[in-house]
Amino acid sequence: MNEFKAVAVEIVREAGEFLRARLTSPHKIDYKGEINLVTEADKISEEMITTKIDHLFPEHDILAEEFTHTCKGSDFRWIIDPLDGTTNYAHSYPVFCVSVALQKLNNIILGIIYNPMLEEMFVAEKGQGAFLNGRKIVVSNTLTLAKSLLATGFPYDVRESSVNNLNHFNAMILKARGIRRAGSAALDLAYLAAGRFDGFWEIKLNPWDTAAGWLMVEEAGGVVTDRRGKDYHLESPVIVSSNGRIHEEMVNILNRASI
Repeated sequence: MNEFKAVAVEIVREAGEFLRARLTSPHKIDYKGEINLVTEADKISEEMITTKIDHLFPEHDILAEEFTHTCKGSDFRWIIDPLDGTTNYAHSYPVFCVSVALQKLNNIILGIIYNPMLEEMFVAEKGQGAFLNGRKIVVSNTLTLAKSLLATGFPYDVRESSVNNLNHFNAMILKARGIRRAGSAALDLAYLAAGRFDGFWEIKLNPWDTAAGWLMVEEAGGVVTDRRGKDYHLESPVIVSSNGRIHEEMVNILNRASI
């Protein structure tokens, strides 16, 4: 694990610094949907990460957002979001991150989320806790939803699908102190782990959006479930995460709003 962690931190930092250096440069933008963007920086960052992982751990599987899906039958799989917050990045809005997780069989055992703009390296290891720049982090002590700051996001098909989180947002905003929509699910989960947010939920996310953050929150003492409060898995259509103290309130509101 020490080898995996050291290598991953180095690779993620390198990709993040590359992204930071190019933030205000002109971006070539392609579309995966009407509002789902991909920039050349996403692709270059992914290639930087996957090339090094494949070189160092050639027997491992890789699942990355843009174009790298390898299945070699390994017990280990790297789950990579080379640029979480692409729409922000395309507009030179400095809220984005690089997210990498390592899965062994059915368990996420390592999660790394790097915010290059603030030089914040979040690292979580299964059973060993969560850390920000080497210092242990824990979730907040907020006891009620009414005093909570939450985070969420909206799916890329928000214009086409009625399953778009707007009903959940409208219900939750009336109960929470505030809700932020920053545009990076991985950063939202890292900030929840660090106690900056008290809860986070979102729908229609992919494994690379949540893998590292899921472990981060749990290792910081938080709770991660699906919308009904059941065990979360990478294919769950909804992720609900919190400091644990407001979790039941969040789940109840989301379920009522879905009726």
